Amino acid sequence: MNQNGPFALIFHALFILFMIAPLAVVVWVSFTPLGYIDAPTTDWSLRWYREIWNSSGFIQSFWLSLGLAFAAATLSLVAAVPAALAIARYDFHGRGFLTAMFLSPLMIPSVVLGIAFLRFMTAISITGTFYGMVLCHAVFVMPFVLRLTLASVTGMDRQAENAAISLGASNMTTFRRVTFPMILPGMVGGWVLAFITSFDELTVSVFIASPSLTTLPVRLFNHITQTTTPIVASVSAVIIFLSLAVILILERLYGLDRLLVGTKR
Repeated sequence: MNQNGPFALIFHALFILFMIAPLAVVVWVSFTPLGYIDAPTTDWSLRWYREIWNSSGFIQSFWLSLGLAFAAATLSLVAAVPAALAIARYDFHGRGFLTAMFLSPLMIPSVVLGIAFLRFMTAISITGTFYGMVLCHAVFVMPFVLRLTLASVTGMDRQAENAAISLGASNMTTFRRVTFPMILPGMVGGWVLAFITSFDELTVSVFIASPSLTTLPVRLFNHITQTTTPIVASVSAVIIFLSLAVILILERLYGLDRLLVGTKR
């Protein structure tokens, strides 16, 4: 009999409870009818969910964050794929430096990156523009795409590519018909992580945002510094519900194990 079985089960249950409890509390508080943050017990209300629709600022910030995250993740993917292919397959001078440069945003504090991005945007006169924010976020999230794509390229079997080339396929055809499908799980997983990171980023966005272009995390942060109303909990609850919906859709259509781990269904 395995003596560690019950203890392992209890440990995992407590760990899952520890992870879910804060999210559950946020959702619970979002249904309060009061004008301050409090967990409802008898009276439940959708007052603060209706308040979201009456607050155009939060809605505009949500769509801005959504578009920014999509554009930044896509741009980082476009740059990361050829970089991953070059780093994984070719031995050239400066290869280690190039890899370290692409992955450096993971090692540099977000505050330092935010200040550097602000100085850079000011120097080339793109401060307060959507394109400037996309460029900065793409640099910030590129390591997530590069690492997963690089892992897919490094772990793929090149015999399929050699077979395609020996049968007369061009380099472009080989990449489109053989290489691309094999590294697609790593690309999609990296894109999803980059999208989530960009959408949720606060520290860097505080420095590069403007009054007309305020992302949702920055707007929530500014709202908390001024007042603490349950609308913050309701906005957070909506994001939680949307995240769960996206996870269920991805699991249904693609499989999270294949998307994030690379295993076959």
